[in-house]
Amino acid sequence: MSGGPIPKWVAPEGTAALIFDCDGTLADTMPAHYVAWTSMLDAYGIPFTEQRFYQLGGMPSDRIIGVLSEEHGIEAPTDVVTMVAHKEGLYLESIDMIRRIDVVCDIAVHHHRQLPMAVASGGERAVVARTLAAIDIADLFDAVVCAEDTERHKPEPDVFLEAARRLGADPRRCVVFEDTDFGLQAARRAEMIGIDIRPWRTIA
Repeated sequence: MSGGPIPKWVAPEGTAALIFDCDGTLADTMPAHYVAWTSMLDAYGIPFTEQRFYQLGGMPSDRIIGVLSEEHGIEAPTDVVTMVAHKEGLYLESIDMIRRIDVVCDIAVHHHRQLPMAVASGGERAVVARTLAAIDIADLFDAVVCAEDTERHKPEPDVFLEAARRLGADPRRCVVFEDTDFGLQAARRAEMIGIDIRPWRTIA
């Protein structure tokens, strides 16, 4: 979903590769993720406001559970793996609701076969793959890097550096498209050019 005028963005001369976040950048998934989160967490008595949800965008699910438990003085659950799997299952049940964020997907389509491109996400591989397939853009990318591929996650730069490595690109000549503060911080730490796509679209 996009809002306002679509930017006529073209990669500057010398750009080595383009790297895209998935949730909230290529795909309008955040409402479906939030419903899945609250449905799962309600059973544990762990509050998760919509404002806090967007603040923690880009953080892996297991870390979000730990952060929320600490913030609310709740003993950290011991079945985090089960909780994450349940949440992701609830999300996938709503995958038909997902739509492209056209303003960003159009950039990827335009640069397909012109530049190496990757997706770099804090999500789990199976979920990211289903999301990209649902909006019919999976074939645009030369690499997909997910939570399982690095030990450290956004705001650390590892996911973007790994994407650049797989593309054979100089990180300092890569452009990252992101919709979260954590993701943009990770791009800066990777010495990449970070573009905040939030002014380009509105999430309904």
